[in-house]
Amino acid sequence: MRLEQLEAFLAVADTGSFQAAAKMCGVTQSTVSRQVQSLETELDAVLFLRQAQVELTVAGDVLLPRVQRICQEWRRAAREIADLMAGKQPELCVASVHSVCAYMLPSVLQQFRDDYPQVQMRVTALGSDRALKVLRDGLVDVAVVMDNPRLTSNSELYIEPLYEEPVEVLMGARHPLTQFDTIPWNELTLYPQVVFKDGYGMQRLVQEQFDRCGQTLQAVLELNTLDAFRGVVRQGNLIALLPQSALMESRWDPTLAVRPTQSPVLTRRVVLATTRDRITIPPIRRFADLVKAQGDSAICPPDLSNLLSANAGCP
Repeated sequence: MRLEQLEAFLAVADTGSFQAAAKMCGVTQSTVSRQVQSLETELDAVLFLRQAQVELTVAGDVLLPRVQRICQEWRRAAREIADLMAGKQPELCVASVHSVCAYMLPSVLQQFRDDYPQVQMRVTALGSDRALKVLRDGLVDVAVVMDNPRLTSNSELYIEPLYEEPVEVLMGARHPLTQFDTIPWNELTLYPQVVFKDGYGMQRLVQEQFDRCGQTLQAVLELNTLDAFRGVVRQGNLIALLPQSALMESRWDPTLAVRPTQSPVLTRRVVLATTRDRITIPPIRRFADLVKAQGDSAICPPDLSNLLSANAGCP
């Protein structure tokens, strides 16, 4: 059963004439007759009484309301898809890691709102793994996350690299580690650490670095907000390894201190992820372009690229 068969049937039922139906559909009368006949063959039922005024049979009466609903739904779907591809998307849902939500997205969201004022924005701060899951489940359109090749290598995903940044040490202003300009990794093992909760890419990144070095990470507390990290760390001897962009406010806080680590410099790679079908939709493409432009302007140490190759080694 094909749509053109249903449309021909509906046109004949509406006009009471094969000739008038052909004119309505913009085809020949023989085409309409052939479409209706093929539909009758598939259903094994006569749908019209062919007389001076064409009338529906009992079978035609049964079929008519269903065909009306099918054609109505098809036209509605076609309009909605046309609107979608024309940039008339009703909302854009984004999942992003906390630091990107706080420091990178605000200017992007303002520009996007100027470009697409009719699109309702919905932004949720999530860990990288969770953000990628809700993207795969179709609950969001875009995820801005820490790259995890195990999850982002899916051929259905569109991945846009944004920037790389170093991971640095956050501590209280009077912490013993403030004596170092750059902190040796073996010193980090001496102090209890606050880490992100399970499912956050940063927790995995830090744990893998300690494993590569053959050292033990003293993870004593799990949190999931930057404010909580700052509040806990400033109280005592706890430390935290966090990405540079998450430490912007901490640098201006006199009760906190931030230090880089010695080689190997641990870095995280931030990417934008969506699906290959979504990236063709104009508002999503525009949002991705704005995030990419903002990512290109992210501030990282000028010699960072020279330190990336050192990540696999340990002091």
